[in-house]
Amino acid sequence: MKRRDVGQNVSEDGYQALEVDLGFISRDLHFQPAGQGNYWNAASFPNPSSYLHFSTFQGETSADISFYFKTLIPQGVFLENLGNTDFIKLELKSATEVSFSFDVGNGPVEIVVRSPTPLNDDQWHRVTAERNVKQASLQVDRLPQQIRKAPTEGHTRLELYSQLFVGGAGGQQGFLGCIRSLRMNGVTLDLEERAKVTSGFKSGCSGHCTSYGANCENGGKCIEKYHGYSCDCSNTAYDGTFCNKDVGAFFEEGMWLRYNFQASGISGKESGSRSESSPDPQGPLPDLAHEEIRFSFSTSKAPCILLYVSSLTTDFLAVLVKPTGNLQIRYNLGGTREPYNIDVDHRNMANGQPHSVNITRHEKTILLKLDHYPSVSYHLPSSSDTLFNSPKSLFLGKVIETGKIDQEIHKYNTPGFTGCLSRVQFNQIAPLKAALRQTNASAHVHIQGELVESNCGASPLTLSPMSSATDPWHLDHLDSASADFPYNPGQGQAIRNGVNRNSAIIGGVIAVVIFTILCTLVFLIRYMFRHKGTYHTNEAKGAESAESADAAIMNNDPNFTETIDESKKEWLI
Repeated sequence: MKRRDVGQNVSEDGYQALEVDLGFISRDLHFQPAGQGNYWNAASFPNPSSYLHFSTFQGETSADISFYFKTLIPQGVFLENLGNTDFIKLELKSATEVSFSFDVGNGPVEIVVRSPTPLNDDQWHRVTAERNVKQASLQVDRLPQQIRKAPTEGHTRLELYSQLFVGGAGGQQGFLGCIRSLRMNGVTLDLEERAKVTSGFKSGCSGHCTSYGANCENGGKCIEKYHGYSCDCSNTAYDGTFCNKDVGAFFEEGMWLRYNFQASGISGKESGSRSESSPDPQGPLPDLAHEEIRFSFSTSKAPCILLYVSSLTTDFLAVLVKPTGNLQIRYNLGGTREPYNIDVDHRNMANGQPHSVNITRHEKTILLKLDHYPSVSYHLPSSSDTLFNSPKSLFLGKVIETGKIDQEIHKYNTPGFTGCLSRVQFNQIAPLKAALRQTNASAHVHIQGELVESNCGASPLTLSPMSSATDPWHLDHLDSASADFPYNPGQGQAIRNGVNRNSAIIGGVIAVVIFTILCTLVFLIRYMFRHKGTYHTNEAKGAESAESADAAIMNNDPNFTETIDESKKEWLI
């Protein structure tokens, strides 16, 4: 039986030829070969005990099974059908192994395909398994097909009685991920329809990340888990459960950090050629026509250098604070006599407040965004190059570089940056995080001085801060402030001595209310005790000498007799 694999030229049938490496099918591709039903008929398996069941697989003398899968988990059963002793089973045994096993009465047989790269990479992989009376085979993507000859004597019929289980059943390690286009002996199983009527399933390739992946912030990657998901922050300048915790550090005067793009021990000539061809796997080089720089800082001293990227040529990039406290960005990409400068003269950035800087360059267009203000676009001169040639090192705080350095940079190098830098990221490189956390890029970092981690990455202010004379909640500049001052991420502001202004106001109001209630209770209690048992009787005078109480009243009140008479008259009537 002749099979047509994805990636084969099928133009003779009127379909456009597909060139797909390793059987990878783009998740956005909507290609449906004739006669194969819904090519994207899929179901997601959300936990290890999830499975779909179908009628018993009728594959007594021949079995032809194919499907696509993608997962982030290194093992799990794809499908299984059982008999009394016979069985057929396909599973992911490890991150690099797919197994096809069966028993037709001659004893279990297993065929394994081993991949040189992990198969749990959240990409589509194709599995094709065949068995007949002569042989059995297994192929994964375009890896070499593994074939096992059938024994010359013995049983040949596969006798199955149970239902066909897609996913892990019977307490086995189930498959977590997505399976699509499952075909068995030429019949496409309707995974979507069965998933709709099975509890806990969703049709299509949806999982926890489909619903909650947006919780992974700042470029964090959502990773599917059996009972949930996690956020991979390795390619970000953040950490924490949802990649939303700033990684920052306090720089004292004279401190600096250097991140080398090239691996150590490579000569300058070798590094230059390597930077344009094969980047170091532990320190990926940026696109030479594109940079994206993001960081936040706070300082009260100027001038200083915040960030500097050197090269093996004359190209460089610098972000610095001028003596006036204004921000300046300097680009030198060759082709011009002088560097191209972007000056932000209308804002003082050396005011001790946190500020964020986002710089994106694509060829000759530079987009600058400061704090929460609108982005501003700039353009390099027409004579400027578009490539940042042979990037060498990235510096924070100070530039300690060999070779020729722009003279203006030397002026800003003294005395150096003093303050806080946080969430520093240059394309996919997070040098500050690599210095403070153990990552794959930590070996590329060199530090002069003691780098103290600090939660100083507060959100920038949109409006200019009040002066210390008019602001009762004014914070002293960083020279007198502790590097470990508390930080309230909800408010995004630094908190002096751990006290928040809103909390103080609310606490004062609550104290006044409680004091008022206590005063009211004291007043009521005193009033009740004062009048308790004070029922007064108007005891008549002369009661001591009267024969009775009534007589005393009659003697003391001359109107009493008259009242009795009037009562009698009313009664007689």
